[in-house]
Amino acid sequence: MSTTRLLVGPFNRVEGDLEVRLDVADGRVHAAHVNATMYRGFEQMLQGKDPHDALVYVPRICGICSVSQSVAAAYALRDAAGLTPEGMPANGRHALNLMLATENLADHLTHFYLFFMPDFTRPVYADRPWFAEAHARFAPLQGHHARQATAARQRWFTILGTLGGKWPHTQSVLPGGSARAIDLAERLRLLGKVREFRAFLEQTLFAAPLEAIASLDSEAALMAWWQQAAPDHGDLRLFLTIASDLALGDLGRGDGPCLSYGAYVQPDGQPAMRGGVWDAAQGLSLPVELAQITEDATHAWLDGDRPLHPHDGQTLPDADKPAAYTWNKAPRLAGRVAETGAVARQLNDGHPLIRDAVARTGTNVFTRVLARLLELARVVPLMEDWLRAVRPGEPWHQPTPLPDTARATGLTEAARGALGHWLRIEHGRIANYQIVAPTSWNFSPRDADGTPGPLEQALVGVPVQPGETTPVAVQHVVRSFDPCMVCTVH
Repeated sequence: MSTTRLLVGPFNRVEGDLEVRLDVADGRVHAAHVNATMYRGFEQMLQGKDPHDALVYVPRICGICSVSQSVAAAYALRDAAGLTPEGMPANGRHALNLMLATENLADHLTHFYLFFMPDFTRPVYADRPWFAEAHARFAPLQGHHARQATAARQRWFTILGTLGGKWPHTQSVLPGGSARAIDLAERLRLLGKVREFRAFLEQTLFAAPLEAIASLDSEAALMAWWQQAAPDHGDLRLFLTIASDLALGDLGRGDGPCLSYGAYVQPDGQPAMRGGVWDAAQGLSLPVELAQITEDATHAWLDGDRPLHPHDGQTLPDADKPAAYTWNKAPRLAGRVAETGAVARQLNDGHPLIRDAVARTGTNVFTRVLARLLELARVVPLMEDWLRAVRPGEPWHQPTPLPDTARATGLTEAARGALGHWLRIEHGRIANYQIVAPTSWNFSPRDADGTPGPLEQALVGVPVQPGETTPVAVQHVVRSFDPCMVCTVH
């Protein structure tokens, strides 16, 4: 068997620097190594700072996940202060949920219209029956639905202008709630913006009410819905048409556990979307044991040769380290590789459509994208509920004085999956701060045992056509995970 090596990257239309080394044999990927190609050092910047300074620094890790980073930092500080989610004013809880959901749903929209679907307008698909319609809707800078989605996204983000003053790097997120109160007139304007977004989704993306999409409870129900209209009636149907034609459900498969911390804290302190570790073999969602999370730097250009819990972790550059090929560590859960993202959220929250689809084919390109679209249908109604529950004139924030010594954790969900901040305070200053981002999990390198990370595993067996130097199927798999490399390397 002769092996050819391809070096693919940087990838266009996705965020940050990413490089994938592929060993190709007999027209398929035989092995993959994923490289996060830069180092940044936010964890070093935070050393010795006042703990509240984290709220100023960490949003700047990323321009597209900045609210998620802010919320994780705020939750870590809240944990250090000993304040429970139930102890926050209800308005503050709703405000943080609204800001986080606005960013996450904008990510889902951007991913579908600007990152993922344009790949199906490439010349390699010119002979497919759906190509002309896909090209008309999704071609980069030209597709009329992509342009409509971009405009809808711009209007959608004005919600963060009201709730947080600006985006990215919103500064109203605090451990005890939100620094920005809204009045009754602003609440009504925000409801109008959410309903405008709902109208775009129902008319263009789904061609159906959000509740009809959210209530689909099996693959059979999804297929029956698909067949009720023309195969390009709404962008979801066109995606299903393409996915069926190209067998996207067989591409980029993952069979490992799926991790979610849970999203959007409710008045009882529980998340609106439950977290857990989805074990495909048992068909169960198990509790997340935080003590079982470690990071392994064996193949990273970082100091360290044994797995460490994030509370004890370190992020120290070692650019000459032998056998290293990335700046990303390898997070593991009880020593196992874990995938995270919208598909993990929906599995652990128990949505029947995603559980049914994953039971048949595992996580893959199709189920990862389907789960993101499903979240758009599920979360917009939640946002309408949170806005209706806001009480102008009542408190938005609970002050949170910090102790001189603390070990604390902040967990949330970015659009791409589970985001955790681990904080240690000594003598009133940050003694250690470690971040484990969703792309750290999904794009992790091999660990000390040589076990590849989720993307490295998912790329094995992916077809490579003769003459391809940037295989289109590889790009589908990479984009289904939607990398956020600056968060990964902090």
